[in-house]
Amino acid sequence: MAHQTVMIACAHGTNNARGRERINQLRAEIAVLRPGLTVLEAYVDVQSPALPHVVAGLAPGVRAVVVPLLLTVGFHVQVDIAEAAASRPNTFAAAPLGPDPRLAKLLDERLGELPADWGIVLAAAGSSRPEAAEQIEVLAADLAVRRPQRVLAAYGASAKPSVPDAVAQLRAGGAAGVAVASYLLAPGYFHDQLANAGADLVAEPLLPSGLLAQLALEHFDRAPSRAGSATPAS
Repeated sequence: MAHQTVMIACAHGTNNARGRERINQLRAEIAVLRPGLTVLEAYVDVQSPALPHVVAGLAPGVRAVVVPLLLTVGFHVQVDIAEAAASRPNTFAAAPLGPDPRLAKLLDERLGELPADWGIVLAAAGSSRPEAAEQIEVLAADLAVRRPQRVLAAYGASAKPSVPDAVAQLRAGGAAGVAVASYLLAPGYFHDQLANAGADLVAEPLLPSGLLAQLALEHFDRAPSRAGSATPAS
């Protein structure tokens, strides 16, 4: 083990049983795609084991990459995960799973067929970090290219507009119906809130999908050569 690189697949954490199951399934799919890779479980909130404990428990000499099972940059990526990686030699932080044009395609598939006179709200969890909102706007533009409907980005917390406000805005603009594209990995608190946003349809989260395991491995492979955050601790 000391001569290989292990992946610490770090999720947010949830109390939702289906959400936990889908994140565990994602880790299992990563391991299937990369036979021989050690994939360790870790979380930044709610669940155990906590990421700092997992990093601290690695054997000396083991090279590790923390892969955020998260969809955008934000506090957990820029602080929690970055600090955990920096706390130990030969430990790197990968980029989050999104944004990626392939995720726009997956969101499109989750929405299915919709009337052209509807509107779409791209619903993300939200972050106080402005760069996170910028990434969601890019993803909304990628989704809009695939759709005749108007697409608005919105957030569950920490950024504006809120999902209910975006739904109302589309209706006020003449949309005959509104669908919510869930830019969320799995069922949990934020996805539950979407049912109360006033939309006519709420799409399922992104998991299960083999694409997410593929993205996790791509980011795992790139992490040691990433500028800045990929610099190992000394």
